[in-house]
Amino acid sequence: MLLLIIIYLAFISLGLPDSVLGSAWPIIHTEWGLPLDAAGYVSLVGVSGSILSSFLSGKIVRRFGAAKVTLLSCLMTGLALLGYSFAPSYIWLLILAVPLGFGGGSVDAALNNYVATHYKAHHMNWLHSFWGVGATLGPIIMSGFLLTSWHMGYRTISLLQLSLALVLFATLRLWPKEKLEVSEEHLDKKVIGMKGVKYALMVFMFYCMAEFSTGLWGASYLVQIKDIAPESAARLVAMYYGGITIGRMVSGFLTFKFSNKELVRYGVYLSVASMIILMLSSSSGVILIALLLFGFGLAPIFPAMIHETPNHFGKDVSQTVIGYQMAFANIGIAFLPSLIGVIVRSISLSILPPIIIGGMLMVLMSANKVFKMKAS
Repeated sequence: MLLLIIIYLAFISLGLPDSVLGSAWPIIHTEWGLPLDAAGYVSLVGVSGSILSSFLSGKIVRRFGAAKVTLLSCLMTGLALLGYSFAPSYIWLLILAVPLGFGGGSVDAALNNYVATHYKAHHMNWLHSFWGVGATLGPIIMSGFLLTSWHMGYRTISLLQLSLALVLFATLRLWPKEKLEVSEEHLDKKVIGMKGVKYALMVFMFYCMAEFSTGLWGASYLVQIKDIAPESAARLVAMYYGGITIGRMVSGFLTFKFSNKELVRYGVYLSVASMIILMLSSSSGVILIALLLFGFGLAPIFPAMIHETPNHFGKDVSQTVIGYQMAFANIGIAFLPSLIGVIVRSISLSILPPIIIGGMLMVLMSANKVFKMKAS
């Protein structure tokens, strides 16, 4: 139980940096005279590192172990965020995005596989709800500093991240050592040829496109299209992540009654409906509810698909498959939101909700394919 608590804390550290840039960006790009879509390039650099480390996660975890990988990740991201707090110009955001992104890839795959193979579905949902705790705290902390200094917001978050690294260091002995059951070469060949893998990868790519685009561009959308003040927009985006967090806590209990397949489908339906409401409404109260419901709809999708991985493809290859899934999730984070940034800059931020709705429909189509197939 104590180890599970430590893993929960580690997922808080994973969530802390993920939602901060989008909340601070309306102020940063104005202060430095940058175009709106410049945030997408920072994201692109960082998540490119996550993609690489996710693809390598099987080898990295087998060589160093999940405990050391988790500790190193938390330390790297904490120091990178500390660097953000002293950044004098845009180029430093790009440089520091490298360790910030690389630190998250391997540990994400390692922790997801560990929980998927050792714990029930409700623990997977609760695990990801703790990511939501971090993702919710990030914008809340940053919003408190936007009127004074966004640098101090990053500094505060970095100190929290480094504190979690200390906790992980103090509890390294709690982590058991796991044996490698099959060779890495065999794993890679087997995963590449497995039936349904490509659809599983598409689920994570389009899901993360929708989730991250909402976090990255949501505050700017609310400021420019809905005429909401930047600090209020940051708090509303925090409520969106709060919806994900609460939704995953509730989904943990829903797993006792509903299957992973049902939770994924219902989640997509709710997310699409709430995004339509957000698009049509101009009331701050309705927008708040829509963002909460959108987050609630997204909540069970990622953990449900992760938890299905060992069941569908087998425990012997689950670490490698989940590593690939994390890599494609990061592709969805890095490239598609950046492309969306270019599109909305050329046309209008008003087309953001329809794009996100399209992404969620792709999630539904791909997930249905996965659930209809059996591992070969």
